[in-house]
Amino acid sequence: MSIFRKIFGSSSETSNDTNENDFNPFQDIHSQLPVDEQFTHNFKKNGGKFLYCENTAELNEQFENILEENDWFESEAMCLEPRLFKMLEDNKISFNKPQNPKFFLASCENLIADEGSILFSSNQIKQNKPNDLPDNIILVATTSQIILNKSDGLREIKKRYTTDYPTNITTFKYFEKVKEEDFLHYGSSPKHLYLLLLEDL
Repeated sequence: MSIFRKIFGSSSETSNDTNENDFNPFQDIHSQLPVDEQFTHNFKKNGGKFLYCENTAELNEQFENILEENDWFESEAMCLEPRLFKMLEDNKISFNKPQNPKFFLASCENLIADEGSILFSSNQIKQNKPNDLPDNIILVATTSQIILNKSDGLREIKKRYTTDYPTNITTFKYFEKVKEEDFLHYGSSPKHLYLLLLEDL
């Protein structure tokens, strides 16, 4: 049984737990957990919304649920990866030179466990800076993309792209508004992020 199935139950359950206790049994030991559990813990702590999908049918269903929840059907979206265009076309979402995109649909290079962040490159975001992208992001990723840290992520990129090395390698870490006095978030552009995580291990 998948570790994500154990943690989250069915795919219809989101990580947006409203009645989570203040006590967190992972608080002191989460760095000793397997990388998938570390990522899940830290990603949720950063404010990300997590949707685990066992297969592509569930992934498409959860994508439609997000569109319905936010009333994004027949709207505009930003998407820079041709392999994801069909998800938008199937839901009548315009993505050709959008004037007012409601969300950004993308994949990523890797999911970084030790800080719960998302590693992007020019293959997903071209030369855009975080502030250039819509505030809402729907991310499509797989369980095999979870790695421990940024150094591992850079090594994976070097292995993956032997000739056409991507540029604009960056991480997104903050997925909710933070208090003004929190200087660690200064200059960051928090995104409202949904992660559709497809089991492929």
